[in-house]
Amino acid sequence: MPTSAPPVALTKPNKSYFFYGHRKPSQNRPTVGGGLFSNRQILNPEKFSRPTAAHESLDLQKWDPDDKLNQKPPYGIDPSEKFFSLAKNLTPIARYVVDAFRKHKQWSPQLVAELNRLRRVTPKLVAEVLKFPDVDPRLSSKFFYWAGKQKGYRHDFACYNAFAYFLNRANHFRAADQVPELMHMQGKPPTEKQFEILIRMHADANRGLRIHYVYEKMTKFGVKPRVFLYNRIMDALVKTNHLDLAISVYNDFKEDGLVEENITYMILIKGLCKSGRLDEVFDLLDRMRKNLCKPDVFAYTAMIKVLVSEGDLNGCLKVWQEMQKDRVEPDVMAYSTLVMALCKSNYVDKGYELFKEMKERSYLIDRSIYGSLIEAYVLDGRVGSACGLLKDLMDSGYRADLAIYNSLIKGLCNEELVDRAYKLFQATIREELKPDFDTVKPILVCYAELKRMKEFCKLLEHMKNLGFSVSDDLIRLFSGIVEKTNGVELALEVFEFLKTQNCLSVPIYNVIMEALFKNGEEKKALALFRELSDFDMVPDSSTYCNAILCCVKLGDIHEACNMHNMIIEMSSVPSVAAYYSLVKGLSEIGEVDAAMMLIRDCLAHVTCGPMEFKYTLTVIHVCKLNDAGKVVEVVNEMVDQGCVPSSITYSAVIYGMCKHGTIEEARKVFSILRESKFITEADVIVYDEMLIDHMKKTTADLLLSGLKFFGLESKLKAKGCTLLPS
Repeated sequence: MPTSAPPVALTKPNKSYFFYGHRKPSQNRPTVGGGLFSNRQILNPEKFSRPTAAHESLDLQKWDPDDKLNQKPPYGIDPSEKFFSLAKNLTPIARYVVDAFRKHKQWSPQLVAELNRLRRVTPKLVAEVLKFPDVDPRLSSKFFYWAGKQKGYRHDFACYNAFAYFLNRANHFRAADQVPELMHMQGKPPTEKQFEILIRMHADANRGLRIHYVYEKMTKFGVKPRVFLYNRIMDALVKTNHLDLAISVYNDFKEDGLVEENITYMILIKGLCKSGRLDEVFDLLDRMRKNLCKPDVFAYTAMIKVLVSEGDLNGCLKVWQEMQKDRVEPDVMAYSTLVMALCKSNYVDKGYELFKEMKERSYLIDRSIYGSLIEAYVLDGRVGSACGLLKDLMDSGYRADLAIYNSLIKGLCNEELVDRAYKLFQATIREELKPDFDTVKPILVCYAELKRMKEFCKLLEHMKNLGFSVSDDLIRLFSGIVEKTNGVELALEVFEFLKTQNCLSVPIYNVIMEALFKNGEEKKALALFRELSDFDMVPDSSTYCNAILCCVKLGDIHEACNMHNMIIEMSSVPSVAAYYSLVKGLSEIGEVDAAMMLIRDCLAHVTCGPMEFKYTLTVIHVCKLNDAGKVVEVVNEMVDQGCVPSSITYSAVIYGMCKHGTIEEARKVFSILRESKFITEADVIVYDEMLIDHMKKTTADLLLSGLKFFGLESKLKAKGCTLLPS
């Protein structure tokens, strides 16, 4: 018999279904592209995965959160990547809707045609689409109204809530407040939940008046808030500084017959404390006790914190006494809050009494309390008590921080105990606290006052070894010394000593020159300016600006102009003070054209020029009207703005009237100003002479320009005419 072949297993071909690929669309199930299970292909899948460099180690000490390299977008650069990454969390139908929004980007018949393909629109779908963040608000709004017109569809509460959230997210919070009216029109009376959503949104954005507006709308709809919602409304009103409105809401709370909770009282009490209405605070405290809601230590601590933030120390002490009457034992937080507030307000003795109470009760005293007491004792001039607290601090097992050491060093130097201060400075180095300039500045100043310049130089060398920027610190040191009483003389002594040590720089010269100018010693300041060349130092723009101020004060306007030109050659800009001083000096000697040119140059290069310069240009512009009254109106406006007219303003009148007006109108301006007592009779005579001289100069310049234009200048020179300026 022939052998039969072995049976072959029949294999059924795999049928594609939803898991393995796209299902065939039908009449009742249209194609929905995209998503996790679809045939949508990603051209560059690597763009969706954020690259991670495993070989690069992250150093938190070198990480800068403001660095642009660290501010990477969460989903790459392409906006579509962000869209699809957010859309993958939606249901397929909702994903289809938002994808249609993305493609069309505006409400159009094509978009409506795509939406009409949906077999059925459910409230759940509408709420899901409204919650999607990356959609144009106009499209979402129109989709909400489009869905409401579909046959057999009605919005539910979830749709209205999502719509309110969506409007607030799009910053249309006023429209969100109209959602309750929309619900009422569509046969869905709003409940407390809808108003709570609006109140919560406004509270997060600190919109107190809108909260009260929503609350009034609740009463119109006959919705009675619960105690929780009442508390939330009052808390938001208090935080936005609408205490009177919060009290009116509390009155409605009482009329509704609701019973206060502890938090209800505390919301109002904190608001009253912030407004300083302590009598009403104590009335509410009595009411709390009658309602068996006796305030505890946390309530009193909260009241003290609010009063401390408002700077009402007397109110803090009254609340503290009230707490003692209630026999409520303060905790560490209450003690520390009040002690630190007393120290900042120079009530150090009262603060120390509370500190001793904490010791007696064996409370754990924080280092910040020690620091506040030490700083207060130093400011009060009791350095010995401050040092005793430092010893107590160390005996308690703490290490003093740099702020405590700096305060003690400053106090010891004020008492000329510089050797003890230097020991504390060495202690900061031993404890690896990294002392800064505030640590060494009092010691350096004390060495200078006591004429101990050798120790002064040794400390500078020590600072250099510790990594201090000695050149920058010396500039800050001199700036601090010259601000003290008789500090200019002390600064000059230190300056002369450091000159022998070759420790000076141009910025230090600038500080001393500026101090000498303010002290009325312009000649000494100019001597230092000329001394720079002896030490092969190159002056900078600040040096020249200080020299300009000194030269103008001494009346050497020509030299000041030369220094201004040096600044321009350096491609720099003079300071506003130098501009103003030079313009005023030129105006006083009758150089009107040069003064007006500098005014324009200053306003062109300086962001915030003098107000008088701006009004000067206004005066020149008004002179085109050739009306003395209009010019005087500008001067009166200057005075109303707190800008007193000076020789600069009067030079502007001369310049403007000589260029655009007449001598007669200019004289009328000066006559009116003399009657208004802006200028004296002698000033009128001086400015009248300047007016005539400038008019002659302007006329001669115009005549010479005309001769040059017509080519007649050579003929005049041939005849030997010397009337015109060469």
